[in-house]
Amino acid sequence: MPGSRAYLDYNSSAPLLPAARTAMLAALDAGANASSVHDEGRTARRMIEDARREVAALVGGSPEHVVFTSGATEAASTLLSPDWLYGRAAVRMSRLYVSAADHPCLLNGGRFPRDRVKAIGVRGDGTADIAALGEALQGHDREAGLPLVAIHLANNETGVIQPVREIADAVKAAGGVLVLDAVQAAGRIPLDVAAADFLILSSHKIGGPAGSGAFVAASGLMMPKPLVSGGGQEKGLRAGTENLPGIAGFGAAARAAAEALPAMTRLAGLRDRIEDAVLRLAPGARIFGRGADRLPNTVFFAIPGLKAETAQIGFDLAGVAVSAGSACSSGKIGPSHVLEAMGYGDNEGALRVSIGHATSLAEIDAFEAALAGIVARSAQARTKAA
Repeated sequence: MPGSRAYLDYNSSAPLLPAARTAMLAALDAGANASSVHDEGRTARRMIEDARREVAALVGGSPEHVVFTSGATEAASTLLSPDWLYGRAAVRMSRLYVSAADHPCLLNGGRFPRDRVKAIGVRGDGTADIAALGEALQGHDREAGLPLVAIHLANNETGVIQPVREIADAVKAAGGVLVLDAVQAAGRIPLDVAAADFLILSSHKIGGPAGSGAFVAASGLMMPKPLVSGGGQEKGLRAGTENLPGIAGFGAAARAAAEALPAMTRLAGLRDRIEDAVLRLAPGARIFGRGADRLPNTVFFAIPGLKAETAQIGFDLAGVAVSAGSACSSGKIGPSHVLEAMGYGDNEGALRVSIGHATSLAEIDAFEAALAGIVARSAQARTKAA
């Protein structure tokens, strides 16, 4: 990031890694279509298949079960479909079950009609209400089709990690299919695609380029009907000439993310330091999901009497980049749907601080100094108003 600014918004997008940039430049220089049979085409194909292996390795999957897309939203829209194939046999998913705290790409239901999407509540700590999910699945009409459950593995706002084993057990008992949105979890906690039927991934969340993503299947037995049809790319599951630079950069970022996983304990220490500063400077602050298992890089907090949008502007003016919730909803003024699902219906929004391996102590100090100024100005404003 340029200048002396502190970038603390990795959950929105991580800065491009040098390894990803190098891989992208090599792919740009290759300049060939990976479907071509000549030497240049075969070179491009090798780049894609190398990236496929790196992405698969990040989640403990098989390269042949990695399908590249233009991003996580496209991956979600592909998987959230009523129409599937088991080999050549048609399979129908009659209802989609999502979490009320999910990212909009899941909440919007993909290719399901709105009346076929049911949102399951979450508990006060942000974890899925397993009892409610089990009850909904028990009442599912199997004669109409199978249940499809799609849920975030780690929440993009709070960083809360879902009880995947319990969710998977409930889905398996109902004979359903489980899709996990692993966008925020990838590179931050160990992943195993075998924990679900499908994982959704995004390149730019782990230091790769935007415009590249993937879904990874635990097996190749059952697949959704393609969202983008045409040529035979990606085994017919996603047509269109592959984005060679994007895929190459994604693969390099996946390799770097896997190598850096052991260093996540350092990020957890920085996260705790951020939280200590928040509670020291604003003793009435609430840190959401703090009692639950969370990502080591995410803090989501609110200070009574301080609007999130106002504080975000204050941080930006002080040279610190943070988010007021999800970047995908940055143009929408209003309370966080995640906090509403958690039972904080009267919230004025919250601030999200998310860090990465390049985050320095100096950036944490800059955050603390900026927060001190914002809290002091807010207190002065309330005093004058009184």
